[in-house]
Amino acid sequence: MAESEPKSFAEFWPFYVREHGRPATRALHALGTIAGTSLFVGLAVTGRWRWLPVALVPGYAAAWAGHFFVEHNRPATFKHPLWSIMGDYKMVALMLAGRMDEEVARARPGE
Repeated sequence: MAESEPKSFAEFWPFYVREHGRPATRALHALGTIAGTSLFVGLAVTGRWRWLPVALVPGYAAAWAGHFFVEHNRPATFKHPLWSIMGDYKMVALMLAGRMDEEVARARPGE
């Protein structure tokens, strides 16, 4: 049975968590998100805006590697780009707080 389309980020979040169930996928996302954000901040500080597309590369490369080679699923970025980015930052924050495993357990009951 297919899941219904989420109508809000709150509805999207449990799906996002299930799609990032393996620790290696989450680690790749965290590395990519932190590297991409650092590059973005560095470009903003130096005013080198023409290089902005470069800041997107590490985030997407690491995340997509996690989906294609670890999770073996399709990144949600293709259908829900804004919510996916929001999910990345929420997941990284929960990982840094040591609470992401709780979210995975809640989103995947019985596993």
